[in-house]
Amino acid sequence: MPKATETMPAVLSVKAALTASGAGDTVRIFQEKVPTAAAAAAVLGCDVAAVTNSLVFEVGGAPLLILASGAAKVDTGLVSRQLGLGKVRRATAEFVVEHTGQEVGGVAPVGHPHKIRTILDDSLKRHPLLWAGAGDHNSMFSITYGELLRITAAEELRVR
Repeated sequence: MPKATETMPAVLSVKAALTASGAGDTVRIFQEKVPTAAAAAAVLGCDVAAVTNSLVFEVGGAPLLILASGAAKVDTGLVSRQLGLGKVRRATAEFVVEHTGQEVGGVAPVGHPHKIRTILDDSLKRHPLLWAGAGDHNSMFSITYGELLRITAAEELRVR
């Protein structure tokens, strides 16, 4: 099993953020890539709806991180209306790396260079244990909904 080393600084940032928040380091690193909710669910043996996708959007030049169920397609119009925002657009890969330090398909809810406004899909409450990306395509961490809400200071919202 690979270990998080200096060659995986994004994973180390996630591990540091988890421990600093008091959530504990539950990062698991896999031999196979888990860049999608379906791939992660297959490796973890969990429901795809319990996989938390970290999706970065752009709103007026600023990042918006939406933590959505792997079974959900985010309705950006609904999110925009509920938050009173302008157009919510899917961010480019370059924008994602610039604001998170992590690549699309491996973005974590934490471990970013700066705080990002975060929305938490309230449908994730239904699952006693969630799984989220841990900074790269080979790693995930487990967490409860309440802990994820706490450590991200997210706003709970219906996203679909």
